[in-house]
Amino acid sequence: MDSITTVKNDILKEESYLHVLDNGLKVYFIPKPGFTKKYAIFSTNYGSNDNEFVPIGEKESIKVPEGIAHFLEHKLFEEKDGNIFNEFSKLGSSVNAFTNFNQTAYLFSCTDNFYKNLELLVSFVESPYFTDENVNKEKGIIAQEIKMYDDNPGWKVFFNSLKAMYHNHPVKEDIAGTVESIEDIDKETLYKCYNTFYHPSNMILSIVGDIDFEKAIETIEKNIKKDRENKISKVQGIYPDEPKEIQQRYIEDSLSVSIPLFNIGFKDRDVGYDGDELLKKEIVTNLLLDMIFGESTEFYRDMYEEGLINNSFGSQFVASKTYAHSIIGGES
Repeated sequence: MDSITTVKNDILKEESYLHVLDNGLKVYFIPKPGFTKKYAIFSTNYGSNDNEFVPIGEKESIKVPEGIAHFLEHKLFEEKDGNIFNEFSKLGSSVNAFTNFNQTAYLFSCTDNFYKNLELLVSFVESPYFTDENVNKEKGIIAQEIKMYDDNPGWKVFFNSLKAMYHNHPVKEDIAGTVESIEDIDKETLYKCYNTFYHPSNMILSIVGDIDFEKAIETIEKNIKKDRENKISKVQGIYPDEPKEIQQRYIEDSLSVSIPLFNIGFKDRDVGYDGDELLKKEIVTNLLLDMIFGESTEFYRDMYEEGLINNSFGSQFVASKTYAHSIIGGES
């Protein structure tokens, strides 16, 4: 393969490779010679925030129900002839998936049968199967999951802090949506979201391990769909205007806990970064938070010795192009 970009890191003494397929899919490879475990993750630039967008081939924007990205993640595991988890299990591998605010990802780890696992990963993500019956069945399953998280104190405190910071941005809404919002999801909307956001040019596939990269590329190219047009323009997402001010200063909720939980959120007004600039800002801000609130700081020691915090205390900075915030929290 002539079209491989190589990135070397002399400090880590590692290198990574990038190969871009004709359809725009970026395939990254980090070699780990001699390592037993092998990993692959197939992700799309699509998360719970992407509820308003212009579908591929259309000119007008549409607004879809909250929680549809997470719903779509669930449905991709259901094949016409059964559940894909069973197929990975037969190969002795561990498979999983997740949806967050900006990304949906499907991943596996294995020690053997890597190329068969990779074939399975690509083929099931590329083969959606939605019917009225299986979509309606999934609504009950996800509704139970939503209710379960509603009873999770840590989850509630986190989203209450987001609701306090944001007026309009969808980051304040639960990733899984609500019991009411998922009722409006149907197979036609799922296919529209899939065809827009699951185009290879909006996706990345990363593999790590003692792997033959050329053989992995051959496996991917054999199993990726050929009936979709090649590279498309960037999906046009639409986000509401968000004031710089916070929505409200304080939210309190009641659940059964042994020690009260708290989150303190700091809404970042300096947004709009992307790519390397966004990554740099994330790293720098998290370093600063660690310097102020980390376990080795005087602040942490004093608060701990006074019994105001315990080892659950921590901080994090999270950012995307359209939002950013820092949160410190724990038990007290």
